[in-house]
Amino acid sequence: MPATAEISVSSGRRTQFISLTRQIADLVGRNGWQDGVLTVYVPHTTAGVTINENADPDVARDMEWFSDELVPRHPHFRHSEGNSDAHIKASFFGSSVQVILRGGALWLGTWQGIYFCEFDGPRERTVFVAFSG
Repeated sequence: MPATAEISVSSGRRTQFISLTRQIADLVGRNGWQDGVLTVYVPHTTAGVTINENADPDVARDMEWFSDELVPRHPHFRHSEGNSDAHIKASFFGSSVQVILRGGALWLGTWQGIYFCEFDGPRERTVFVAFSG
């Protein structure tokens, strides 16, 4: 059984929080991963990953909005690609999360989900997943 996998993610907006919870749970099942720790890692400098509420879609929308309000695109940023705001947001959210697997299931809280955080979209992205058990 492989210990690593990749997930493709397509974003449709510059800032977008995309739930990966179902895709990751399906991946766990397909690979037969049972008890251990799952690491979800985003290998991009303008995107991140977080765990937060997954029951009310307004939470993700609020996080998108507030991320843009907290760090807006600004003409004074010196980075020539014009996406310094995306780099800053990605650093705030981080590039990885860990989730415990118990009995082949993600051991998340009742309302929790795993989100890919796009800050420089729309783009095609890759997420790496590694199982240690």
